[in-house]
Amino acid sequence: MKMLYFPGCTLKTSAKNLEKTAFAIMEKLGHEMVEMDDWTCCGVVSSLSDDDLMRHLAPLRSLIHVEDQGEDKVLTLCDMCCNTLKQTNLRVKEKADDLETLNAFMDQENDYKGTVTVYHFLEFLRDEVGFKTLKKMVKNPLRGMKIMPYYGCMMLRPREVAIDDAEDPQILSDLLKVLGADIVDNPFNIECCGSYHTVEHKEIVSNRAHRITNFALERGADAIVLSCPLCRFNIDVRGKEAEKLHRGYKQIPVYYYTQLIAIALGLDPTVCGFEQHAVDPNLLLKKKGVYRK
Repeated sequence: MKMLYFPGCTLKTSAKNLEKTAFAIMEKLGHEMVEMDDWTCCGVVSSLSDDDLMRHLAPLRSLIHVEDQGEDKVLTLCDMCCNTLKQTNLRVKEKADDLETLNAFMDQENDYKGTVTVYHFLEFLRDEVGFKTLKKMVKNPLRGMKIMPYYGCMMLRPREVAIDDAEDPQILSDLLKVLGADIVDNPFNIECCGSYHTVEHKEIVSNRAHRITNFALERGADAIVLSCPLCRFNIDVRGKEAEKLHRGYKQIPVYYYTQLIAIALGLDPTVCGFEQHAVDPNLLLKKKGVYRK
């Protein structure tokens, strides 16, 4: 199966290693992921005005370009991109007047016909590939690794575009189980990581990372797995910085879910780009004997 792919900004800059693992996984699974033409930033930052229709221009333009390429499905890796594209897609499909206004405003683009379905990469693995199929392909089970799934905000809120239950999500736990890991539950797994406060209020985000991770540590977790590039930065990098704020605290490794899939499928670990992490994820993998390098 060929799937058109919307990368967004972060997956082309600070999280390029996470994109690389996704392409490697799709090739291993026998599917083709093709980057779409002429994509722009998804427009994730919400408007502060009551009349916020114009903020939907950026995501709608990308949905138009999906249709322009003759496709009716688009795949995303980033929780924020997925959330933004899905919210816009839902709004214009439910509100014909809004779609008419936006189409009229973009007079140099083709009109959006509302034919596109937006998929999160995790949705594709669960609903199209199937976790049972993925399990059969595991070569390096993550045995002995106690991992806390962390969901954050954008995958689960609002409910209308969520890919799992907002209060009791299971998709990451289900994925980890087929990869062979042990699941560590944590009531903080749907808490916000601090989001863009990381730019001007680093200490706030470091303290949130400490709160989330420390509870995982108390439950015996070895690592955290998540699906948002911004969450990855905040929990990993700002979490490492939290060691200076909290005596005796040590940040544990943070994995993006595609990295653990790549390792479990026996792909070359270099595709994971672990050197970009603040806490070296390789150390735990070697300690647990998942692979030797």
